Amino acid sequence: METSIDYAVIKTRQQAAWSTGDYAVVGTTLQVVGELLCEALDLKSGSRVLDVAAGNGNATLAAARRWCDVTSTDYVPALLESGRRRAVAEGHSIKFQEADVENLPFADGSFDVVTSTFGVQFAPNQEQAAREMARVCRPGGKIGLACWTPESFIGQLFKTIGKYVPPAAGLKSPAAWGAPARLEEIFGATAKEIKTSRRDFVFRYRSAMHWIEVFRTYYGPMNKTFAALDTERQAAFMRDLVDLLEQGNRSNDRTLVLPSEYLEVVIERR
Repeated sequence: METSIDYAVIKTRQQAAWSTGDYAVVGTTLQVVGELLCEALDLKSGSRVLDVAAGNGNATLAAARRWCDVTSTDYVPALLESGRRRAVAEGHSIKFQEADVENLPFADGSFDVVTSTFGVQFAPNQEQAAREMARVCRPGGKIGLACWTPESFIGQLFKTIGKYVPPAAGLKSPAAWGAPARLEEIFGATAKEIKTSRRDFVFRYRSAMHWIEVFRTYYGPMNKTFAALDTERQAAFMRDLVDLLEQGNRSNDRTLVLPSEYLEVVIERR
């Protein structure tokens, strides 16, 4: 019997999680990913670019720096405000609009390019999110994504969190977006071509405990996970996190230098 998923309830919980802490503190460290994605997309000035689940605007700003006409969207107002402040500081004219990637308030084919870096992959209804991205991208346009892979450090982090706070029954892991076969499933009908490249983003922190401190304080899902556990379970979760961090740490000293693989994706719209 197929499990019925209440996406509305899940989305409400997600919004609460991402509104907790201050994701911008973590998000800003990922800026290089947005820059690399814009280069992979070979963006041209004047292109109409939509950044969905934009967070605090890494891909948004990267596209604006290439003189594109950018609209930045997210369903967490505080993150959009953070992106807006960054845009003002750099002197960019960017449209910021609250919007849900599963129900975008734009006409079909409104944009030349649609992007998302580590954002859309958290949409609970993956098929619907993909349909919406494809719908608002014009035929012949491009969709650019950066998504953590299942095998990556962050992919393993999702599994570790799930061990303590299990996800809703039937919900696919966000890391599924980092698997080429899954992208073919959800974009194949609307894609002329799907190109993928495996890259590493390297987390650089003072130590494993420093990474945990920052993520526990500012990264909403991690903050919510700790809050949901009693003292004993928090200690066990902490031990598992330290083990996971140290397994991938290549610093050879007290600092943390930890690569996490992600899939860089360029989809040409049919």
